[in-house]
Amino acid sequence: MDIALKTNNIGKCFYDPIKFQVLKEVNFEVRKGEFLTMVGKSGSGKSTLLYILSTMDTDYSGDLYIDNQLVTGKSLDQLAQIRNSKIGFVFQFHYLLQEFTCLKNVMIPALRLGKLSTEEIEYKAYNKLEMLGMRDQALKPANKLSGGQQQRVAIARALINEPLLIMGDEPTGNLDSKNTQIVFEIFQELARSNHQTIVAVTHDNDFAQKSDRTIEMLDGKIIRE
Repeated sequence: MDIALKTNNIGKCFYDPIKFQVLKEVNFEVRKGEFLTMVGKSGSGKSTLLYILSTMDTDYSGDLYIDNQLVTGKSLDQLAQIRNSKIGFVFQFHYLLQEFTCLKNVMIPALRLGKLSTEEIEYKAYNKLEMLGMRDQALKPANKLSGGQQQRVAIARALINEPLLIMGDEPTGNLDSKNTQIVFEIFQELARSNHQTIVAVTHDNDFAQKSDRTIEMLDGKIIRE
């Protein structure tokens, strides 16, 4: 069984104003090609855990493995390289550069990674937009699109470097039910057909129930998986 991501006794404390343990001995694995959701009440620790899993937060105890590689303790430069090559991000707010075209927004992570020529990256960006039904909007500025369209561009951007993992932080939090269903189907297809691994925090129970597996958190612990 190929493991995309694994945690070993992940813990985290906040110290302001007093010491508070927000994560306690979190252990789980995510298989390659699995669509996993994380649920729990506000304050349960799920978003904090997602930021650790995505290597954005390095202040924790325990060990994190991505693609069978221990990433805990690596330098910020090494972690940035891992993020750029292995992780795509889809947030509740799409964080597109509004004055840039959709195409340019999608190209940015690949330009940053620097492995392909600009022409190759542009070709790939068009392909990703086409995959998400957005090719005809490629040369429009992002601020001319609807919220649902912008989120699809954000997913295309997350896919440009062919990441092993796609991390979603409330990826449908700002969308209506129709666009939520579209995004769910895109994620499902990515996991099934592209063998990409999805880890998404969500408050949407319907979205979670339809995913391959759901981890429920309470008071910093996994109470169901």
